[in-house]
Amino acid sequence: MNKLLIVDGHNLLFQMFFGMPARIVNKDGKAIQGTLGFVGALLKIIKRVKPTHTVVLFDGERHNPRTDLDENYKANRVDYDAVPDDENPFTQLLDIYNALDFLGIKHCETTVCETDDVIAAYALKYGKDNEIVISSFDSDFFQLITENVKILRYRGDSTQIYDTEFFFNKFGILPEFYADYKSLTGDTADNIKGADKIGPKTAAALVNQFGNLENIIKNAEKITKPSIRESVLRNKERIKLNYKLIKLCDCAELPFVLDKIKYNYNGITTNEVLIGIGLK
Repeated sequence: MNKLLIVDGHNLLFQMFFGMPARIVNKDGKAIQGTLGFVGALLKIIKRVKPTHTVVLFDGERHNPRTDLDENYKANRVDYDAVPDDENPFTQLLDIYNALDFLGIKHCETTVCETDDVIAAYALKYGKDNEIVISSFDSDFFQLITENVKILRYRGDSTQIYDTEFFFNKFGILPEFYADYKSLTGDTADNIKGADKIGPKTAAALVNQFGNLENIIKNAEKITKPSIRESVLRNKERIKLNYKLIKLCDCAELPFVLDKIKYNYNGITTNEVLIGIGLK
């Protein structure tokens, strides 16, 4: 069976850029810590996953349709246009693209929708007949977990793989209900407000009792605890909107078909890549 590795490019870039202990410059004085960390982490992920196919996806500059639903969606994110170069991970993005080209790994920026939507489209289109590993710390991808689709959270030796068993043991629900669960709790990372008085344990209990969000709302009067029942009824329009913001589907166009993203790791090192693109 094929194994497709999908890397959330901006997620890994931010993790490496801000996770390095210090700013690193090359002999020409050029800052390279983000590129160094990105390439090093990517190669370690590849060696661990052993994919037959690999693609790296980045968010491009474009209108986000989800802000049409909620103007507060991701309004808490930093505007990097106003950030000094030394603190701006995007200043090293071109070097990362050069490194990916040197490695022969297909990559692109999304132009119509969010990276999440394109990654979801890959998982839903190819996940029945292929193994898929999504490398990202974005929890929205948990809803895509199946027997064939797993989420990798890279932390060096502490890297975790979220499969159906690991996810259930952590959240107490099936992955297919994660969007419903998260619609109730909200998501501070994306500036999505949940229903008051409903935390993770309560949300999991509601999902396990009633199933999906639609059934939870439909059966709200059956919720035993008054404060939770009232919260669901009071916030039903909010949590319905949350579901639209959080739920991922296969509507995005794929930038590359599977046959175009074949990749076979040849043992190349981070240092060889940096030399190859002129950063060392």
